[in-house]
Amino acid sequence: MDRREFLRTIGAAALVPAVGGLAAACGEEAGASNGKRKVRLGFISLTDCASLVMAQELGYFAERGLDVSIQKQASWPATRDALLNRQIDGAHALFSLPLSVAAKVGGAGSTALKIAMVLNHNGQAITLNKDFASVGYGDLVKAKAALEAKNPTLAMTFPGGTHDLWLRYWLRAAKVDTSAVKIIPIPPPQMVANMKVGTMDGFCVGEPWNAVAARQGVGFTHLTTQDLWKGHPEKALVVGERFATEKADDLRDVMAAILKASRWLDDLGNRAEAVKVLAKPKYVNTSPEGIEGRLLGRYDLGAGLPARTYTDDMMRFFDDGAVNAPRRGHALWFLAQYQRLGLVPRIADPEGLVDKIVLSDLYKDVAAAEKIDVPDDLEPFEVTLDHARFDPKNLAGEVARA
Repeated sequence: MDRREFLRTIGAAALVPAVGGLAAACGEEAGASNGKRKVRLGFISLTDCASLVMAQELGYFAERGLDVSIQKQASWPATRDALLNRQIDGAHALFSLPLSVAAKVGGAGSTALKIAMVLNHNGQAITLNKDFASVGYGDLVKAKAALEAKNPTLAMTFPGGTHDLWLRYWLRAAKVDTSAVKIIPIPPPQMVANMKVGTMDGFCVGEPWNAVAARQGVGFTHLTTQDLWKGHPEKALVVGERFATEKADDLRDVMAAILKASRWLDDLGNRAEAVKVLAKPKYVNTSPEGIEGRLLGRYDLGAGLPARTYTDDMMRFFDDGAVNAPRRGHALWFLAQYQRLGLVPRIADPEGLVDKIVLSDLYKDVAAAEKIDVPDDLEPFEVTLDHARFDPKNLAGEVARA
């Protein structure tokens, strides 16, 4: 798939029509009639919206004098546009969405979208059509042979987003000739429906949609993203520039409430309660059974493959604070992959770009107030799938890597 064709897909509607539309309304009053400060937060129907949802449902936003409305978005492009157009103040969003917009992969180059904090680690997956079942779990050699025999179409959720990068990184690690691979964007809740009608041969998305595909016999989980990179950043609280600057105190309170909900979610005894809330039509809109297994680390992969169990590498929302710090090193990794995987030819001053987007100092202030430790955000780390060690201070070395 060439770059021009790829860019034409940015913001494209899904091939199976969406039900409903953007819930955000323009022109809402700045202050609520109850005297609490009004904040509008968007989310996509995914399990990892849980910390926003539970901060709302458990009253943690209200505890801090906030009147928060949680508004379902139709897609990641819709979320991007709602943030840029100030229809919402912040959102549960792909960690790399602001980076993609700024690097002109999934947007026009604006740096107005900021990463305030990380919402979760792990918990996404690559699902392949049931016809590829012989490939099995995580077998890159078999995956290469099967994909190159078909000229497949694969789906992700947003150009330059986390799912796009997990998909492309996996293809590179498997040494797949991508010249005949077509990659298209589909909104997360529409992945399974599109696979049923043959739109694509595989997809990368967040839960519960991989689990739903396996339960319905449509596809099987070929690889989880924690097996690609254990402890990777996934969703973030992404906010607009005006909210981050003109209403920084409101943002601090939003972040503190989410941190409290994140801690609550990582008590596994609370996750069954979270499942019941998330499954409601106004949130993820699926059966509790479709959410619960993988949220508790129990993976039925589908296609008769042996089940897998995850413990310390299941979806994490807090992990003693290790999850939530927005690390500049992680952001630099994404910018390096954009260049390494051919999405952009070059990014000028990636360090400066990251400094404009990642609100490291703001997060440190909130974490200090909540007595949460902040890790070194430029510490080198290893990507599990190909054992590649990434040093944020040697970006050029990663860009040049085969």
